[in-house]
Amino acid sequence: MSNPGVSGRKRLLRTMGAGTVAVLALAGCSGGGGQGPTEEFTGEYTGPEITLDFWNGFTGGDGPFMQDLVDQFNEEHDNITVESNTQQWADFYQRLPAAVTANEGPDVGVMHLDQLATNAARNVILPLDDLAEELDLSGDDFSEEVWNAGVYNEQRFGIPLDVHSLAMYYNTDHFEQAGITEPPTDAESFQAALDALQEAGFENPFWMPSRWPAHLMNLTLQWQNGTDPYEQDGSAANFDSEGGVEALAWQRSIVEDGYSPEDVAIDSQYVAFKNGETSITWDGIWQINDLEASGLPYAMAPVPTIGEEPAVWANSHQFFLPRQDDTNAQTAAKVFIAWMSEHSADWAGAGMIPARESERTGGALDGMPQQPIAEQIDTMRFLPPVPGIGTVQTETLEVAVADGVLGEQSPEEAMSEAADRATQLMEENLASFGGE
Repeated sequence: MSNPGVSGRKRLLRTMGAGTVAVLALAGCSGGGGQGPTEEFTGEYTGPEITLDFWNGFTGGDGPFMQDLVDQFNEEHDNITVESNTQQWADFYQRLPAAVTANEGPDVGVMHLDQLATNAARNVILPLDDLAEELDLSGDDFSEEVWNAGVYNEQRFGIPLDVHSLAMYYNTDHFEQAGITEPPTDAESFQAALDALQEAGFENPFWMPSRWPAHLMNLTLQWQNGTDPYEQDGSAANFDSEGGVEALAWQRSIVEDGYSPEDVAIDSQYVAFKNGETSITWDGIWQINDLEASGLPYAMAPVPTIGEEPAVWANSHQFFLPRQDDTNAQTAAKVFIAWMSEHSADWAGAGMIPARESERTGGALDGMPQQPIAEQIDTMRFLPPVPGIGTVQTETLEVAVADGVLGEQSPEEAMSEAADRATQLMEENLASFGGE
């Protein structure tokens, strides 16, 4: 799944938390632009038979859907065979830079949007502007947010496959027992729903985690409060703004007001929801297939607008090309990416939302659980294309949110310290890699 899983996330945090600048510098500092031979893409591959090594992290319920697409591509192309190399996302991001440097990397791959700028700055991946132009892809067929976030130093490094966001899952049996006929949409109706659920006997209807996905909830609330958590140019973090502090204060209030137990461990809120122990959870749409298989009576709705404006954290799986010396492999890989983009409607079965509007409006999501979430795609927000931002977030915001939710620091103290440290790290990265 897009969610790397509990053990995978813990390893990812350790891997990425070893020091922002040191991690970024591993593969050299090019400032983006990618190095390696490239040929103008004409839309076809006419070279000799070739086998492409395709790296991805789809180890969960989404894995079989991706493999089905790969198998279909192979059946339709006589001179290109794609072999999937599927691994945990934590291992993927740790291995990729060194493998590319040693000329042992993949021929094509998929990574999360918030990793593109980092790998572009490290000279791990190549620009894809020619491919986007050949496919006639532009912001007109994507949400502006996801399309623009794939650009670093005025070059495109990712072709979007999907978007995936947080959503609100709710137990329909619990709602019926509490007399709730519509999912809450704002702060007032959400509070009313929690109170009604408690009155119906559900003591802790909404568990607030201290770790994953607590920081994704916090980012959502910051955007809803009108705060950009990070400057678009990578110069500073704004967690300590009024909107950032209010976001964390609201999360802590869920615990203080008795709607959530104290000290909810990583992913425990989802497990409790899946087991019918809690009534509402905010989690990623990558949980859909797992919940479908569980038999739990549930439904989905967009995350309520607790702040002033609709917004929700989101990410995207994006195809990339690694730096390499084989022009045949590059051309064949572009054919594969083009084909996958044109078949992204089939990827909706993995619980994702096709990134292309033409696919979303063409019936790909009809009857799918994520359909109401896809209708809110223009409210989805992505981290800016800033090198090292994932590591900065791990070392600062995630820690602050955990401390604030647990009551170990006040929201003001936690966010102030985190913003200062994040800004320092971001300034160091700008000095090493330059601005966008």
